[in-house]
Amino acid sequence: MITSELPVLQDSSNESGATDAVGLSMSMGDMEDPEVKGKKKRGRPGKQATTANKKPRKSPAEKGTGGGRGRGKANGVAQHNGDGMDPITLFEVVKLGKSAMQSVVDEWIESYKQDRDLALLDLINFFIQCSGCKGTVRIEMFRNMQNAEIIRKMTEEFDEVAPHPRSVPVKDDNKACGSLNNATWYLQDSGDYPLTMPGPLWKKFRYNFCEFICVLIRQCQYSIIYDEYMMDTVISLLTGLSDSQVRAFRHTSTLAAMKLMTALVNVALNLSIHQDNTQRQYEAERNKIAGKRANEKLELLLQKRKELQENQDEIENMMNSIFKGIFVHRYRDAIAEIRAICIEEIGVWMKMYSDAFLNDSYLKYVGWTLHDRQGEVRLKCLKALQNLYTNRDLFPKLELFTNRFKDRIVSMTLDKEYDVAVEAIRLVTLILQGSEDALSNEDCENVYHLVYSAHRPVAVAAGEFLHRKLFSRHDPQAEEALAKRRGRSSPNGNLIRMLVLFFLESELHEHAAYLVDSLWESSQELLKDWECMTELLLEEPVQGEELLSDRQESALIELTVCTIRQAAEAHPPVGRGTGKRVLTAKERKTQIDDKNKLTEHFIMALPMLLSKYQADSEKVANLLQIPQFFDLDVYSAGRMEKHLDALLKQIRHVVEKHIETDVLEACSKTYSILCSEEYTIMNRVDIARSQLIDEMTDRFAHSVEELLQEAEEADDDDIYNVLSTLKRLTAFHNAHDLTRWDLFGNCYRLLKAGIELGSMPEQIAVQALQCSHYSILWQLVKITEGAPSKDDLLALRRVVKSFLAVCQQCLSNVNTPVKEQAFMLLCDLLMIFSHQLISGGREGLEPLVFNPDGTLQNELLNFVLDHVFIDQDDENQSMEGDEEDEANKIEALHKRRNLLAAFCKLIIYDIVDMPAAADIFKHYMKYYNDYGDIIKETLSKTRQTDKILCAKTLILSLQQLFNELLQDQGPNLDRTSSHVSGIKELARRFALTFGLDQIKTREAVATLHKDGIEFAFKYQNPRGPEFPPINLAFLEVLSEFSSKLIRQDKKTVHSYLEKFMSESMSERREDVWLPLISYRNSLLTGGDEDHMSVTSGSSSKTGSVRSKKGRPPLHKKRIEEESSVEGSWLMRNDTLQTPGALQTPQLTSTVLRENRPAEHMPDPDSEPGSENDYVHNPQMQMSWLGQQKMEEVSRKDRTAMNYIKSRSNQGVRQTVRGLMEDDAEPIFEDVMMSSRGQLEDMNEEFEDTMVIDLPPSRNRRERAELRPDFFDSAAMIEDESGFSMPMF
Repeated sequence: MITSELPVLQDSSNESGATDAVGLSMSMGDMEDPEVKGKKKRGRPGKQATTANKKPRKSPAEKGTGGGRGRGKANGVAQHNGDGMDPITLFEVVKLGKSAMQSVVDEWIESYKQDRDLALLDLINFFIQCSGCKGTVRIEMFRNMQNAEIIRKMTEEFDEVAPHPRSVPVKDDNKACGSLNNATWYLQDSGDYPLTMPGPLWKKFRYNFCEFICVLIRQCQYSIIYDEYMMDTVISLLTGLSDSQVRAFRHTSTLAAMKLMTALVNVALNLSIHQDNTQRQYEAERNKIAGKRANEKLELLLQKRKELQENQDEIENMMNSIFKGIFVHRYRDAIAEIRAICIEEIGVWMKMYSDAFLNDSYLKYVGWTLHDRQGEVRLKCLKALQNLYTNRDLFPKLELFTNRFKDRIVSMTLDKEYDVAVEAIRLVTLILQGSEDALSNEDCENVYHLVYSAHRPVAVAAGEFLHRKLFSRHDPQAEEALAKRRGRSSPNGNLIRMLVLFFLESELHEHAAYLVDSLWESSQELLKDWECMTELLLEEPVQGEELLSDRQESALIELTVCTIRQAAEAHPPVGRGTGKRVLTAKERKTQIDDKNKLTEHFIMALPMLLSKYQADSEKVANLLQIPQFFDLDVYSAGRMEKHLDALLKQIRHVVEKHIETDVLEACSKTYSILCSEEYTIMNRVDIARSQLIDEMTDRFAHSVEELLQEAEEADDDDIYNVLSTLKRLTAFHNAHDLTRWDLFGNCYRLLKAGIELGSMPEQIAVQALQCSHYSILWQLVKITEGAPSKDDLLALRRVVKSFLAVCQQCLSNVNTPVKEQAFMLLCDLLMIFSHQLISGGREGLEPLVFNPDGTLQNELLNFVLDHVFIDQDDENQSMEGDEEDEANKIEALHKRRNLLAAFCKLIIYDIVDMPAAADIFKHYMKYYNDYGDIIKETLSKTRQTDKILCAKTLILSLQQLFNELLQDQGPNLDRTSSHVSGIKELARRFALTFGLDQIKTREAVATLHKDGIEFAFKYQNPRGPEFPPINLAFLEVLSEFSSKLIRQDKKTVHSYLEKFMSESMSERREDVWLPLISYRNSLLTGGDEDHMSVTSGSSSKTGSVRSKKGRPPLHKKRIEEESSVEGSWLMRNDTLQTPGALQTPQLTSTVLRENRPAEHMPDPDSEPGSENDYVHNPQMQMSWLGQQKMEEVSRKDRTAMNYIKSRSNQGVRQTVRGLMEDDAEPIFEDVMMSSRGQLEDMNEEFEDTMVIDLPPSRNRRERAELRPDFFDSAAMIEDESGFSMPMF
């Protein structure tokens, strides 16, 4: 018998070296049954043996010579093909699955009866090979070695062994796949094994593997499993393998053991049934009278019952061994797949044999595992419990478990894994079905709100729960009888009322479309009962029935419209799902039927609903959405034109009664849908629409004349007449082409009059601006779709030009809504009529292109600065005392974001000059939470357009902030203040946007440093040259960008810095000179390995030799001579001006303030490198580093000649820099020197080098692009085609 002395897996918290022993579950010597005579039991696994530590991996030669299979067997019988092919193994037979599994097992049983050892050897090798092990257990090993020794030997055959029994081996991407023709499957260079291999072959193998074990036990259940040899050997082996270091062994053996246990549970269940039947037969025979009682039959039944009981005890012994020896340890294995296998199978046991397993002793393992950290394990727990709760007969046995773990199950409805959450909701629904009292109101409320979840499967599952809770407890017959008494055709009235109440009581959400979608699958019949909904809205309540309140009516109308949309569109609302999926034929037919049904019903009901609720703007706006889901062919096909006339009449009444924007837009959209040319009703609707527009335009023209005539004496009625009609016309002009009514003329007159008089009501001005905008767009549509003449283009240009001028004047209006509307329309029209209008072969539209002048650009920028970048206190004051709640703040922020985004688009598309973005960029840190994403995207897009100009804009923004700070604090800045730190932090953020590819941004960063240096030394201190320049502290800000310079550019920038420095500056060490010292150090750090002195005042520079371990030095060296300095850009003629910093746009709210005394300021016209020079001088637009490249070429020629002379005359070694680099990649070297002494200082330190002009390193750039930019990911994804910078 199997002993209870089972191995215990060491806990993962123990030291890894505490034990590597593979426990053996039983001793074969103790398995001998005294009742079985003549069979000597071999001492299989007697005592526990300790496995050796992981041994060194064998060489390929050693692998090839050892571990060959001792004998080949096909289905357990040794066979050889006539062609001399290798014998087929049991593993391959199961893997291929070509033979019926029962025949495979039957053949193995026959071989077992002939030779138990050989058959078991084949079965053992089957488990070993299913684990992916290349080793083979030979017959002598099977007879002479303990299980622990065999497993240790097989472990050594693996190429990779995990260091700890519970650790997870690292998987390699190279998947080893055994050939179908090989006798043995080898696991080579991979962490995968058959159970984890991808592909249909291995999925089929897993199924066949499990089926083989089940069939094996089923076929052996009457004899072989009771011989105390086969099962003991298999269980002993699987127990040892399940405690192995190797994950493949643990995983495969656990799966085999769990399937083996499932098969044994099935055997035990059959034995229990046979026992019960035998017991009943025995009792029936014994209760007979003595004369009729058959004593022989009683003895046979008694003997059979005893035999069945012994078999039952033996099976239970086997199950206990597997459960205690394998399950108890593996259900908490480190590998989630192994844990999931255990939980899945124990669920099967409890459902299959509930009398034995459905108790707290086994349920606790499932309950504990509900807290597993892996979603797939939690998912298996929930599915196992679902199988139990589906059977209501099992509820009494689950009562204690439900009370203990109900809270955990309910909390799992909010699981981070959506699949787990869905199954948890389904399990809670099953619990609700089994017992209404099992869940409290709080538990139900936790599930209710999930109907509004954005994840549709979760919402649908919650909808099913809601349906079971609210709609499944009514009596259909009673409801139908009640409906008939009240004269209604549908019995769902009370259910719809309950749905409305639930919707209104949902305090967390107000999304009717989400609620309808959640209930659509479970309560579709109820939600499609539009007749009942219409009856509740139209009919008067009968006696004893409460009247729907106003809120309930609004909610019911909203729900009705949502159900109509869901039925007509047949896809979830926006926010749920990844998009519209292709409908099946059945779904398509259902959609068509639903659309016909709702059309036929609401064609007649909608006019009545509009008539009843036409005074309520909210209800009417919802009801007017229904016609867009109609099948409009029904009007003509069903001869329902009279209902169409009734609908048009009601819509006209609604237009005449309401001036709310949402109602008017709904009416306009309805007319637009009904006027579709594809339907025959178009003419009828077009006539009605034209009559309505004619009346409104006549009324509008008349009211405008009266308003303009009375001017300042106009009363409220005159203003209302103009405003109400204009609102209606604007709403219709949005969706309809009304250009033939020429609304632009009267709107333009209103706007001009308002500008001249300065007293036009703001609502009239806003609506006039919007209506004029629509008129211009419709004219543009007609021109682009046809073949316009030149006169048509010029006419439209005059209209656009005049309207832009009016909008520009409105920017100075006292009313904020007017200014905001004018600003948005200006931005939209400038975008539409920009240079992009003529793209795509539309060059004929060039007369319509408008480019804003500098004045308009500055006014737009002023508006952004004054209305977007404002503090919350300023915003509160501008709200004119309105109550400030959270909703108003969010709405105001949304409006400001739209204003900023509209202006930034003009910058991105090169409609507004990029330097204007400086005033935007400088607010990045201060308003990061509100506009950080917009500003960052603008920065990224502008850099893609022009890297250098974007860099100049960035430095300009920092210069503006610096000058503002100087004006506030004076020339003596406190460099430790928060304001200075804020500018430095902004510079650091800007530096991060350049990304990690220094080659791509090389020219831009160098230009940025050049402009920063010129700004720092732009104005001398009025107190004398011994005092630092006024802007010298800016160098501390500029040092934030030094890390973005490559080595040779740092040297170049440092040389350019020295051009502005006097000898006395280099020697100063006072605190006021620290920015200069800090900036110089930032240029010297990392540029050369020698440390350049900042105390001596000399600018001596030395090269650095960068070497890579193990690489021989390059033979070609670079050298420079004194003559190379003569052509240097540092020594060039002063008449060659360098590009200056960009000027600040004029008339901005935050202009670049000049803070030095006027008598000490140089004449701006004489300043070298001015903006005008930069823009208009082609030579100035040449790349700054590119200019140095041109001079470098001639200097290299002179350097080579001087190098030959120096070698012959002096015989000394001269060098600039070695070319070895840590990453063994070519680098760019700057070979420019600033003085003769620098070369002489290096003569004694370095060896000779040749002048080498290296190409850019592509490898370095590619590796840099792989690193994340934690500030701006878009900045790193730039078009390399824009990189045209000349190299040194």
